[in-house]
Amino acid sequence: MEAVAVLVGAAVGASASWPLGPLLVYVALLAVVLAFVDVAVHRLPDSLTLPLALGTAVLLTAAALLEDRPAVLTRCLLGAGALFLFYGLLALLGPMGLGDVKLAPTLGAVLAWYGWRTLVDGAFAGFLLAALWGLALLLTGRAKARDPLPFGPCMLLGALLALLTTT
Repeated sequence: MEAVAVLVGAAVGASASWPLGPLLVYVALLAVVLAFVDVAVHRLPDSLTLPLALGTAVLLTAAALLEDRPAVLTRCLLGAGALFLFYGLLALLGPMGLGDVKLAPTLGAVLAWYGWRTLVDGAFAGFLLAALWGLALLLTGRAKARDPLPFGPCMLLGALLALLTTT
C-alpha cells in the first residue's frame, strides 16, 4: 500500500500546480488507503470518507481564495451535490453501498474544480473500470455474476485518470 501511495501521490503532485497540489496529494493518499480497504473488506469506512470530505472542503476553499477564484467553489459544491444525488439514487436502487455515496461528494467537488467535463469523465471512467474489472474476474473464474464488486477503487481510479488527463 505504501508504494502505491507514493506513486499516486507523486503522479498527482507532479501534475498539479499550486495551490491545488496539496489538496490533490491529500486526496490521493487517502484514496489509496480507501481503495485497499474496500478491496479487502468491501467497505469505505466513515473514519476515512468523512475526514476526506472535510479536508477536501477546507483545502478547496483555501485554493479558491489563494487563486482569487471564489466562484469556482459554487461549481465544486454543485459537482459534489450532483455526484452525491446520483450515487444516492443508485444506492436506493441497490447496486451501490453507502460508502460509495459518502465518497461521491468529495470526488464530485474535486473533479468539478476542473469543469463539468472532467466531472462527467471521472464518473464515467469509474463505471467503465468497474465493468472491465468485473468482466476480467468473470472470465478468469475468480468471481461469479452475483458476487459483489468493491466499487470504491473504480470510482477513485476513474477520478484520478480524469484529473491526470485534464491537468
